[in-house]
Amino acid sequence: MSSFQAPSDIAKTGIWGLDDILSGGFSRGHVFLIEGAPGTGKTTMALQFLREGMRAGEKCLYITLSETERELRGGAASHGWSLDGIDIFELLPPESLLDSEQQQSLLYSSDLELGETTKQIFEVVERARPSRVVLDSLSEIRLLAQSSLRYRRQILAIKHYFAKFNTTVMLLDDLTAELADKTVHSIAHGVVRLEELAPAYGAERRRVRVTKYRGAKFRGGYHDATITTGGVNVFPRLVASEHRKGFQRGQLSSGIVELDQLLGGGIDKGSSTLVLGPAGTGKSLAVIVFVVAAIARGEKAAMFVFDEELGLLYARMKEMGIDLEEMQRTGNLFVEQVDAAELSPGEFAHRVRRRVDEDAIKTVVIDSLNGYQAAMPEENSLILHMHELLQYLNRQGAATFMTVAQHGLVGDIKAPIDVTYLADSVILLRYFEAMGKVRRAMSVIKKRSGTHENTIREYRISHRGLTIGAPLDGFQGVLRGVPIYVGEGQPLLQEGLE
Repeated sequence: MSSFQAPSDIAKTGIWGLDDILSGGFSRGHVFLIEGAPGTGKTTMALQFLREGMRAGEKCLYITLSETERELRGGAASHGWSLDGIDIFELLPPESLLDSEQQQSLLYSSDLELGETTKQIFEVVERARPSRVVLDSLSEIRLLAQSSLRYRRQILAIKHYFAKFNTTVMLLDDLTAELADKTVHSIAHGVVRLEELAPAYGAERRRVRVTKYRGAKFRGGYHDATITTGGVNVFPRLVASEHRKGFQRGQLSSGIVELDQLLGGGIDKGSSTLVLGPAGTGKSLAVIVFVVAAIARGEKAAMFVFDEELGLLYARMKEMGIDLEEMQRTGNLFVEQVDAAELSPGEFAHRVRRRVDEDAIKTVVIDSLNGYQAAMPEENSLILHMHELLQYLNRQGAATFMTVAQHGLVGDIKAPIDVTYLADSVILLRYFEAMGKVRRAMSVIKKRSGTHENTIREYRISHRGLTIGAPLDGFQGVLRGVPIYVGEGQPLLQEGLE
């Protein structure tokens, strides 16, 4: 994604997704609170904030009460960063500045420590005169203050002091003290909360939420985030209504005459198609047919594969005369193996969007939504994520193809998720028994943008790929799996067609 171009009165955070959520970044000269439990990425985010300032030629200062300078530099090195050019002030524990007699006096040692801590902070800022400051962390100050009133007064004093220098300040709070204390929330100009969730299986999930930002419009709600080598990544929640692009509508051929006839001429540009069917009915092949046709037209395509190992997929398709690896080598096809246990829905939507935006891809395959569902905590969330993603792809003029594996083989077959109402077209694949053999049938049960055949056609999968026959006029009950032959003649595909 291209970086957000922020005006001069905005301090970019160094994290493109966070800048996007904040409408550019932090407004200069204000105090911002970054809160989250230990391990959620506060320090990493703070270092990115200061490194961005350093790149812009600003003076940057990191004041640490909880970590040593050695630990900070070690954490930065794990991301391949150098902190050269950033002033690091390691605030000594105030009690080490007091002699034993003072510690044993009738004065509360916390009063002396708090005053000494604030004094040291002011002194280092006076010397450095930085444009950006990180104060890590507020938990130490809160513990020294002991009461909410004294804590509030100290934070106000720090805020007004920094305001004199027009400094943009990032306060870090690890939430290890009084969880219900919202003192800094009312004082800070903006509040960003980092959270970490631990699913029953798979990697931890991180998310970011801006709960407050005075005088600025921001993107509310939760946004998925990750911490990788290179820092914190934030993936703004996709809002399809913000992305509109004009394109010329028209129909796209599958390259198979009989399939186009079933679809009433083909699939429309800027529409989504769902292929439903039990395991083994050829759902992946049915959508790859459209990928092959797109590349034959001189377009590019992208496939996001959740369920099948890519080596096996390539081998299966090659046996049918479809060389996906060669299409990749020529740069016409992008294929990504997606691990649902490691990838959040927000990051997946970002990857799809990046491919469509940067590579002008007009055919997108998601195989399958069963795997995508595994990345979701709730089915309701899946529907909302898919709604926005499909709307976005439609508005970019892309044709999207999805597969869903249904439970069962014949008879009562159910889908684990119902997204048929989201898709513009729905292709149904079924097994049925006839003449002592298990056969496959295909029908189109929905197409929003026009008419389609109401017939059911038999199809075969062989070394020739997908072969589709004439409508099964002589049978009733094909979709139930056990049809009754009521016609004359033989409408079924013959073995010789393979």
